[in-house]
Amino acid sequence: MNTAIITGASSGMGREFVKMAAARGDLDEIWVIARREEKLKELQKEVKVPLHILPLDLLQAESYERFQAELDSRKPNVTFLVNASGFGRFGRYDQIPLQDDLDMIDLNCKAMVNITKRTLPFMPNGSHIIQVDSLSAFQPVPYIGMYGATKAFVLSYARSLNVELKDRNIKVMAFCPGWVKTDFFDGAWAYSKDAVTYYNKLFTAQEVVRVAMKDSARGKDVCVPGFGVKAQVLATKLLPHKLIMKIWMKQQKH
Repeated sequence: MNTAIITGASSGMGREFVKMAAARGDLDEIWVIARREEKLKELQKEVKVPLHILPLDLLQAESYERFQAELDSRKPNVTFLVNASGFGRFGRYDQIPLQDDLDMIDLNCKAMVNITKRTLPFMPNGSHIIQVDSLSAFQPVPYIGMYGATKAFVLSYARSLNVELKDRNIKVMAFCPGWVKTDFFDGAWAYSKDAVTYYNKLFTAQEVVRVAMKDSARGKDVCVPGFGVKAQVLATKLLPHKLIMKIWMKQQKH
């Protein structure tokens, strides 16, 4: 049986990945991972592919023990893995509690590595991995500092892993959208609503995930949806980051 595993599946881009993966027609089962079990159960009504529901909190060590036990007992043939779990906080360094910073590192970086390395032994040659990343991976971003730093890690890890897995023909792609209209913002504004106020353009989750699915199938190692977002990435390669941060600070009225 061909299986997909998708974390962060209860909402936002993770939820869209489940729906679009199910629509492809090449999967027999999708493992969906998130904290909110009721949301995962609701998702089954929206897709025809059977869902294996795993209500796991990836900030808790015991969740990985359960995940590993599921892998060992069911021995899935995982042809598609998406790590979409993650969160961010907006604010000055002293507005965001230390524990939130540490949790961002644990969920955005460590959880991605943990799920990826545990799943890889169950992935056949020719499989695909999407690591959900961000435009913020390409440059330092004041007032989103920790979040951006974790996403820089994701970009570097995904691209290097893609090269290392070449002999198995497993394609790893860093998916780096700009601003996406999801409930990410509900948590991001927890400590400051005026740290980040300018969003340029907001994409829908459906728009960007559709591009990610196409680019992953084509074997790309980095996906940046949207012409404007691509232009910003190009700017980070051509202009000093100091200048880009200065422009960012002006946009955010700091």
